[in-house]
Amino acid sequence: MDFSANGSEETELYHAQIHLYKHVYNFVSAMALKSAAELGIADAIHNHGKPMTLTELASSLKLHPSKVNILYRFLSLLTHNGFFVKSKGEEEEEEIAYALTPSSKLLISGKSTCLSALVTGALHPNSIDMWSSTEKWFNEDKEQTLFECAKGENYWDFLNKDSDRLSMFQDAMTADSRMFKLALKENKHVFEGLESLVDVAGGTGTVTKLIHEAFPNIKCTVFDQPQVVGNLTGNENLNFVGGDMFKSIPPADAVLLKWVLHDWNDELSLKILKNSKEAISHKGKDGKVIIIDISIDETSDDHGLTELQLEYDLVMLTMFHGKERTKTEWDKLIHDAGFSSYKIIPISGFKSLIEVYP
Repeated sequence: MDFSANGSEETELYHAQIHLYKHVYNFVSAMALKSAAELGIADAIHNHGKPMTLTELASSLKLHPSKVNILYRFLSLLTHNGFFVKSKGEEEEEEIAYALTPSSKLLISGKSTCLSALVTGALHPNSIDMWSSTEKWFNEDKEQTLFECAKGENYWDFLNKDSDRLSMFQDAMTADSRMFKLALKENKHVFEGLESLVDVAGGTGTVTKLIHEAFPNIKCTVFDQPQVVGNLTGNENLNFVGGDMFKSIPPADAVLLKWVLHDWNDELSLKILKNSKEAISHKGKDGKVIIIDISIDETSDDHGLTELQLEYDLVMLTMFHGKERTKTEWDKLIHDAGFSSYKIIPISGFKSLIEVYP
């Protein structure tokens, strides 16, 4: 093995081993976080109103006494990873207590920013087990996702035939969509002046309802599969319509595609964009398409942010044949769909808002 001259071979070997092991065992951190969400640790500390000792926490969670030390070891990793913080009382003999951090506050039930459903949904066995089929997937000459290779059916069919699975997926998407409220507050100008808007693949309407609250005069339509919106009711300026975005999209001043195009390859995304362009060109008017998705910048100095975006890219690839796109890829896709201009605005930490014009 060839090591560079930036230090001894032994030192570089040790650093290489640490780097490799860290990525091998990253899944442990993810599963510890999933356990915290399932146990409701953040809820317990939040409801207590102040930091909790290990004894208090174990009692609140109704854990068996034999599991108290196990809880401590889980909390040690979660604390190291920034989800909890330790505090010690003034008296030396007082037990260490655990408090919430901004990250664990995202696990508090009932809060508009609660992402527990996203944590448990993303780390569900259905999503994790498929990775055991990667060798088979790479060696098969078939046009299928890793999920299809592992499960024998595509993810959407898998979801739609089980109401509990579909509900879990919708809960996870709803949890993420609630974070849109912060982005909406910072980008109100994007929606000002619109008379109508259609939220394509808008699920149960979490994002549309936020827009409706901020702009009650905009006629908002949530457009999704009939089985998703069939039993939902709205009001005068908020309605739910079932249909197929690959066939046509209801006309409006603006089409919103929030986390839609990353589910699909370029060919299908092009079809959605062309249908969107037709939808905003009704009655001789030219509206706009509002895309909320990731725009990858591999030259960014923020290594952690880019890593997250590239991880999302593999999630989209392996589950849907979708992709997260670089700015160059967005440019090509948008212009191939017949649009003349666009602008990209970074929002929500790792996503971007892309305004697209005919």
